[in-house]
Amino acid sequence: MNIAKLKQIWHAKDLRNDILFVLGILLIYRILAHIPIPGVDVAGLKNYLAGNQILGLLNIFTGGGLSNFSLVMLGLGPYITSSIIFQLLTMVIPQIEELSKEGERGQQKINQWTRYATVPLAILQSYATIALISRTGQGAGAIVSSMTNFELITAIISVTAGTVFLMWLGELISEKKIGNGASILIFAGIVTALPQAVIQAWSDLSTNPGALTEYIMFLAIALISIAAIVFITEGERTIPISYARQVIGSRIYGGSKTHLPLRVNPAGMIPIIFAVSIIVFPSFIAQFFLGAQSPFLVKTAQFIIDLLNPNHIFYGVFYFLLVVGFTYFYTAIIFQPAKIAENLQKQGGFVPGVRPGTETAGYLGGIMNKLLLAGSLFLGAIALLPILMQGTFGVNLVISGASMLIVVGVVIETIKQIDSQLMMRTYENQ
Repeated sequence: MNIAKLKQIWHAKDLRNDILFVLGILLIYRILAHIPIPGVDVAGLKNYLAGNQILGLLNIFTGGGLSNFSLVMLGLGPYITSSIIFQLLTMVIPQIEELSKEGERGQQKINQWTRYATVPLAILQSYATIALISRTGQGAGAIVSSMTNFELITAIISVTAGTVFLMWLGELISEKKIGNGASILIFAGIVTALPQAVIQAWSDLSTNPGALTEYIMFLAIALISIAAIVFITEGERTIPISYARQVIGSRIYGGSKTHLPLRVNPAGMIPIIFAVSIIVFPSFIAQFFLGAQSPFLVKTAQFIIDLLNPNHIFYGVFYFLLVVGFTYFYTAIIFQPAKIAENLQKQGGFVPGVRPGTETAGYLGGIMNKLLLAGSLFLGAIALLPILMQGTFGVNLVISGASMLIVVGVVIETIKQIDSQLMMRTYENQ
């Protein structure tokens, strides 16, 4: 985005106000992320999260809200979980599938159910998080001081309200049409770790100049990864579309040619977010049972935690398969070749050399499956990038490949949304 475009944005009063409004919401989010629930040793909690890779990953996606034990310590986790549940139900329950096909009205109804389901999920997750962290430490070293039932209920209500409020803030951002609100909030949570990472890197280099080679390698890997993410995110296959000529009265309609773009990665960063939400859930629940009285439960919980440790090969394989699977799953929801073929046929459009209707749907579906093979494998590789770099070169990436994909994806999507709004205003002024 060049200086001329920034000036154009600034002179477009309504667009400028929308951007300032979004920045104001992000400021509110960051303030909420630093309002802790009473009775917590924040310093002790940060040390605990630093040694716990699963909860540490959750802390990154909440923008440090978990390490501060803040009102928004759950981030948008319950909302994302609720969204995943209804995405799955859309494929399983015919009534919800039919509702999803009713256009904007049906989608609004599903979104409403998603919001409702977020509340009980937030209650359960807030209780589990508080109970889990309360079990760490003993006596004076406890991270969370002993809570009465009233204090526990108050904390759960506060955290649930924070999650619902954050969900509402995300919807306010989405209404401004300069990006997806939930993604922007997750983006804001991730990039807040960058200043601390830069300070830490400077401190390391000051005390250990020999670490310069490692940081140069990290920078090179990061730049190559960003370039690859942009290339795949923007990559597409264009399908030529022709429209038959129609003579109505003395006028001739149709006869034009256009194209249908099919993206290599139509699902964007959604599969990564889904996969992270799924993969941390078993370990999160298992840690809750580490303090159980039953030796069998403790042994089983420890087995699950060890199995899903990022350093374990099963974790890498499972994470990779989740990303690939969710890429195909989410694309099957948002890309429906039969519906596209039907709309083309109604408008008199066709793919040259392919019969309209069923053959066109099969043709589009076949091409999309081939594109998805490359797109899903790329997403899986990006998700495993930190593990691969640590195991191969010994380089510990400050920001994970998943976080990098989300950041780059949000930036690209936001720029596109702003460009489309600028273009729309240009047409209106002509």
